[in-house]
Amino acid sequence: MPELLWSVGGFVVAISVLVAFHEFGHYWVARRCGVKVLRFSIGFGKPIWMRRDAQGVEWAIAAIPLGGYVKMLDEREGDVPESERHLAFNNASVWRRIAIVAAGPLFNFVLAAALYWMVMVLGVQGIRPLIAAPAAGSVAAQMGLVGGEEILTVGDESVATWSDLRSRLIDQALGRQSLPLQWRDADRQTRRGILDLSAVRLDPQFLFEDIGLEPYSPDIPARLDQVLAGEAAAQAGFEPGDELLKFNDTEIHNWQQWAQWVREHPGEVVPVEIRRAGRVQTLQVILGRHEQDGRVIGRFGASVANPPELWQDLRAVSRLGGLEAIPQAVIQTWRMSSMTLRMLGRMLTGDVSVRNVSGPLQIAQVAGYSAQVGLVSFLSFMAIVSVSLGVLNLLPVPVLDGGHLLFYGIEAIKGSPLSQQTQQAGLRLGLTLLAALMGLAFYNDIVSLLG
Repeated sequence: MPELLWSVGGFVVAISVLVAFHEFGHYWVARRCGVKVLRFSIGFGKPIWMRRDAQGVEWAIAAIPLGGYVKMLDEREGDVPESERHLAFNNASVWRRIAIVAAGPLFNFVLAAALYWMVMVLGVQGIRPLIAAPAAGSVAAQMGLVGGEEILTVGDESVATWSDLRSRLIDQALGRQSLPLQWRDADRQTRRGILDLSAVRLDPQFLFEDIGLEPYSPDIPARLDQVLAGEAAAQAGFEPGDELLKFNDTEIHNWQQWAQWVREHPGEVVPVEIRRAGRVQTLQVILGRHEQDGRVIGRFGASVANPPELWQDLRAVSRLGGLEAIPQAVIQTWRMSSMTLRMLGRMLTGDVSVRNVSGPLQIAQVAGYSAQVGLVSFLSFMAIVSVSLGVLNLLPVPVLDGGHLLFYGIEAIKGSPLSQQTQQAGLRLGLTLLAALMGLAFYNDIVSLLG
C-alpha cells in the first residue's frame, strides 16, 4: 500500500505540474495575442474545484488528472457576440495562432531547463564510472579494457558518474558507428581508444550488454538480509542472516558470483551449504523462473546485506555553481530533446524496441520510486517527462500541437486555411494514431506488471 500511495501521489504531482506549465504557456501567449481565454483546466471531466477571476477566466481542477486544456473563445465551437469576434482564436492571424500553439511545448522545454538547473545546483549523487571486467569477446574487451578502469570522457564530453556515462553513451551511440573513449587504468595512466558500435544493438536495454560495459561493484558478502515470502529461498528454508558457503561443491566467494549463476540456471535443483548461528548445514533449493527481456532467468528470491562502507570510495557527486549551471541546463534540455526524437526515429526503423514506450502505469511507478529516493531524483524525473511532453506535442500529428502547427504552417505558405474536410480527415487520422500509441503504452504497462 505505501508503494501504491507513493506511485499515485508522485504521478499526480508530476503530471499536474507539467501539464499546468504546458497549458500556462498556451494561456499566457493567448492573452498577449489578444485572444480571450474562457477556461484553464488541470485534468479532464467534471470539475471538483473552480473559480472565476476578474477577467472572466474559469480556473478549474477536474476529476481525471491525465492532462489539461485551455479553452479559448472560438467561433467554431459556439456563438460569439459581434463585439467579441476580434477576440476569437479563429480570427487571430495565422502567426498569432502559431505562437499560441507553440507556446505549450516551448514552456515544457523552459520548465525542463529550470528543473535541470535545480538538479545541477543541488548536486547529483552517484557512483564513479568504474567498469567491471567486460565479457570475453565484447567490444570493451577487444579495446583492451580488463575491469577497474574509470571512464573519463565519452566523445568530447567528460563524465563524473555512471549515470553521466550511461546518458552520454546512449545519446552519442544513436548517431555514430564508432565513439572515442578516454579512461584511467589501475596504474593511474590515462588511455584512449575507439569504441566500435557497428555491430551492437542501439536499444538501451541491450546497448551496454553488447558493448560489455557494466558498473564495477565491490565483492559483496553472500549473507542474506531478507527472504521473500513464497519465493524459492523461503520454500527451501533459508532465513535472514544465513551465510552462503558453497553450491554444488563450488565455493561462493561473493554474492555477485552466486547471483550470476542463479540467473543462468532457472528451474534447477541445487544444494547450497550455509552457515547459520555458527552451524554449517545444507539446504536444497529449486530455483524459480522469471521472464526478463524475452528470456527466462533464474530467481532465488532473497536480498543480500549490503554494507554501505563497501561503496564509500565509489561515491561521486556532480554539482555546478548557479551561473555555471545555466548554460549546462539548456544544453542538457537540448540533448534530451534530440535523444528523444532520435529514439523515436530508431523505433520506426526497428533499431530500438517499441517496448521502450511507457504508459501511465510505468510512469507512475517511476514517479513513486524517484519521489522516495529524494528531491533531486524526483526533479530529474520531472525534467525528463517535461522534455518528452514537449517533443511529443511537437510531432506533426493532427490532434497534437504539432499537428495544428502543421496546418497553420501550410496556411501561412498558401495564404488560406486547409478545407474543413481536409482538417477533419487529418484529425481522424491523428486520433487513430494517438489511440494506437496509447494502446501500445498500456500493453507495455501490462506486460511489465505481469512480468
